[in-house]
Amino acid sequence: MAGLVTGSSQPLHAKDELRPPSRQSAASKKCRVCGDEIGVKEDGEVFVACHVCGFPVCRPCYEYERSEGNQCCPQCNTRYKRHKGCPRVPGDNDDDDDANFDDFDDEFQIKHRDHDESSQKNVFGHTEIEDHHEQEMIPIRPAFSSAGSVGGKDLEGEKEGYSNAEWQERVEKWKVRQEKRGLVSKDDGGNDQGEEDEYLMAEARQPLWRKIPIPSSRINPYRIVIVLRLIILCFFFRFRILTPASDAYALWLISVICEIWFGFSWILDQFPKWNPIERETYLDRLSMRFEREGEPNRLGPVDVFVSTVDPLKEPPIITANTVLSILAVDYPVDKVSCYVSDDGASMLLFDSLAETAEFARRWVPFCKKHNIEPRAPEFYFTQKIDYLKDKVHPNFVKERRAMKREYEEFKVRINALVSKAQKKPEEGWVMQDGTPWPGNITRDHPGMIQVYLGSEGALDVEGKELPRLVYVSREKRPGYNHHKKAGAMNSLIRVSAVLTNAPFMLNLDCDHYINNSKAVREAMCFLMDPQLGKKLCYVQFPQRFDGIDRHDRYANRNVVFFDINMKGLDGVQGPVYVGTGCVFNRQSLYGYDPPVSEKRPKMTCDCWPSWCCCCCGGSRKKSKKKGQRSLLGGLYPMKKKMMGKKYTRKASAPVFDLEEIEEGLEGYEELEKSSLMSQKSFEKRFGQSPVFIASTLMENGGLPEGTNSQSLIKEAIHVISCGYEEKTEWGKEVGWIYGSVTEDILTGFKMHCRGWRSVYCSPKRPAFKGSAPINLSDRLHQVLRWALGSIEIFLSHHCPLWYGYGGKLKLLERLAYINTIVYPFTSIPLLAYCTIPAVCLLTGKFIIPTLNNLASIWFLALFISIIATSVLELRWSGVSIQDLWRNEQFWVIGGVSAHLFAVFQGLLKVLGGVDTNFTVTSKSADDAEFGELYLFKWTTLLIPPTTLIILNMVGVVAGVSDAINNGYGSWGPLFGKLFFAFWVIVHLYPFLKGLMGRQNRTPTIVVLWSILLASIFSLIWVRIDPFLPKQTGPILKQCGVEC
Repeated sequence: MAGLVTGSSQPLHAKDELRPPSRQSAASKKCRVCGDEIGVKEDGEVFVACHVCGFPVCRPCYEYERSEGNQCCPQCNTRYKRHKGCPRVPGDNDDDDDANFDDFDDEFQIKHRDHDESSQKNVFGHTEIEDHHEQEMIPIRPAFSSAGSVGGKDLEGEKEGYSNAEWQERVEKWKVRQEKRGLVSKDDGGNDQGEEDEYLMAEARQPLWRKIPIPSSRINPYRIVIVLRLIILCFFFRFRILTPASDAYALWLISVICEIWFGFSWILDQFPKWNPIERETYLDRLSMRFEREGEPNRLGPVDVFVSTVDPLKEPPIITANTVLSILAVDYPVDKVSCYVSDDGASMLLFDSLAETAEFARRWVPFCKKHNIEPRAPEFYFTQKIDYLKDKVHPNFVKERRAMKREYEEFKVRINALVSKAQKKPEEGWVMQDGTPWPGNITRDHPGMIQVYLGSEGALDVEGKELPRLVYVSREKRPGYNHHKKAGAMNSLIRVSAVLTNAPFMLNLDCDHYINNSKAVREAMCFLMDPQLGKKLCYVQFPQRFDGIDRHDRYANRNVVFFDINMKGLDGVQGPVYVGTGCVFNRQSLYGYDPPVSEKRPKMTCDCWPSWCCCCCGGSRKKSKKKGQRSLLGGLYPMKKKMMGKKYTRKASAPVFDLEEIEEGLEGYEELEKSSLMSQKSFEKRFGQSPVFIASTLMENGGLPEGTNSQSLIKEAIHVISCGYEEKTEWGKEVGWIYGSVTEDILTGFKMHCRGWRSVYCSPKRPAFKGSAPINLSDRLHQVLRWALGSIEIFLSHHCPLWYGYGGKLKLLERLAYINTIVYPFTSIPLLAYCTIPAVCLLTGKFIIPTLNNLASIWFLALFISIIATSVLELRWSGVSIQDLWRNEQFWVIGGVSAHLFAVFQGLLKVLGGVDTNFTVTSKSADDAEFGELYLFKWTTLLIPPTTLIILNMVGVVAGVSDAINNGYGSWGPLFGKLFFAFWVIVHLYPFLKGLMGRQNRTPTIVVLWSILLASIFSLIWVRIDPFLPKQTGPILKQCGVEC
């Protein structure tokens, strides 16, 4: 175990300002499907698959598309014609051009391709063309299959996953399909090994993932109902605005304003879900392409970030389980590094990670030997399933018992550390070697880095290597703004870039463990795609939670958002970033633009001169010269080559001076020279660290040659100094963006504005699981924090309402981001709308005048369209009606409490500089299962919904009493008022149960508030005098004459 390294650096100041460069891929004659060289024909000419548009496709992809795909060009959708020497496929006889071909000797040569040529080609996956040119998926076969060519003997790994009978069955089915297409003769039997190799070759050329659109029978009715609901809503608003309630004009005006806002919010929420999609990955094909037997593993390295602040509030045993699940992930150990950020500089977490690293030496080989899931020991040993299922190793039971005993001993040691940390000594904490703990002063300490695993000698009990585990605590000094979690994540970006520089990064909260050991591989199916992967900023996984009660009273699972909204956004430009469970492309966090795709050639004809650009709608504009590109955009690849060249030139000593890069400038043109010279200004963008700047130019990751571990550790200490980010673009254009407590939404929004895409990956087995607050008060405070972050974004210059126009953010994606920052403001009209029913019942007035037949039809149609939209949404998404109802209930509960307070707190914080906090006081809890559900904590957030419940209940009593007193004619108008009042009460029912606790044990504070509010409304009741008969005629007085 390496010793703890600490350090402190003075603030570093930059001189220049640098705009973000854009990265462009150099054009070359490569196949746009697999990325291989296109090659030439027998006569030496370049092979052209499609003679209509000339879309660059190599011969293997052309032949495969004709035999296995839809036989059409992916660009112009014209049917491919057969080239000489290519096997025939059904439909070739219809082509007049093919009739003259006399090459039947090469008719069925698909099985006899040159093995050496095929084994040298790379395997590539699914390609995604521009969205507006994509073809719709055909249920029977994919619209376009893309792949490379692979030798059969390199793909024997797939065969190991099947029994002999299953394997033979798959091969036979493949042979039948080939015979039906006329590609294989029935008399060609006898070469079983060749057939298996051919099958493996065809299987490996399939895409790594595919897009699964929602069936038209489900999505089309859904879209029709959305359009109808929008039309009905317009007529409904026309009726409401043109027919005011004269006797209750103020109530009518308030209600119309609220309804218009609700309609606007519905549009923002609904239309981004217009084109939902699902995706499916193929992990076996990923292994066949990048983990071939006898070749180096080509899977991309991954740096995993775990962030924590206070180990007393975030138990170290939970963080330890998260770290253990990362170290045991199903991925090459030399390609996984785990970085734990301790923003509280706690010696408790430092010692806990030391214990975790020691326990991992036994836990990791146990997980991989027996292939257990999940690989977090706390959740593996407590899951209520048959743990012997599919286990055949004779020593499994014995080893499991021994491992469970060792884990219990590990928990005892962690508990001892926690107990010791409860009381801090007066002289401060002291490390085992007798030196004082550098982080004794939490807000004034140097940066600290400790490498536990991954160095020489850090092996497991079986002598195998373990992934790297690094403890990081950034420097903190008084007077600096450290930007909370966003600042900690940016420190991890820089440290990981210096120490390992993996091209991909996985971000996890300390309580989110890896539930599916193949989760990283799921993400690699997208990020390592040769075409789509370069344009992806991140792959977002849904959040799933443990420890939530079966009824999910407060919608903690958030199923509607993760299974409906996120799938809808995946069909637009990609899901939003939700803060955890996300695998990033490192380049996207550096503020770069995604690679620019080559534009398709315009369809033109030769019937007009070249200077005429109006023929057939074509364009004859000449492209700009290469020298006219932006200095940092067009020449970015050359800069990367030059930077890499200079770092590889000196192998004897580390290179940490940017001035040496100038040595290679001779021989370049003036423009290129000026671009390369501008590398010195990179320090104004990324900070004064040559090693880190060099890492940003390495798109595929890796460290510069000639560096050693000691110099890298010193550089890592430098990049986490508190003054490193001063006068740089960190937090503005680079890394996690500052300015909001919900830095995740803001960071993802900036990436999408630059043109990056994101992907939503939802595997059958949840990739990650975490914990969520299940009691009412904690849940409301969690929602309060999210809403406060949205208000901060709304009041900043990054607001989606006005930021990023003229960029590459799609309209529906912008609507989704607008919805994420304006939804807290819905609390104001929602509070007013929930109060109106009680006011109507107490005053006898109503917001809607007497309805005629036409108006009744619009009301009825609106209610039916709302119900139909929900039902059809449940139909295509698979979400249960209970989850939808819980989501609707908590939308009202959170809207009239947390969202309302967030609006005022955000306005005070941003506009007035006043930071207000709502304290939570714990009262009592049960030790039973889900005991936290009944834990009551008083907070001011509970006042508005409590008042609404009492107000509406009093209104119902007042309305019914008034109807009884005034007779039969008063019941008709009462029903409409009672309907809205019951709507409010039913939506707030979970809140009422949360106040009552288990077995109706109402806390004293709630009783006092109820008595107080009931007294207030009793006085209002007396003032209204509902039981006294109303005088409508002349006042009669007693005349005094006895009759």
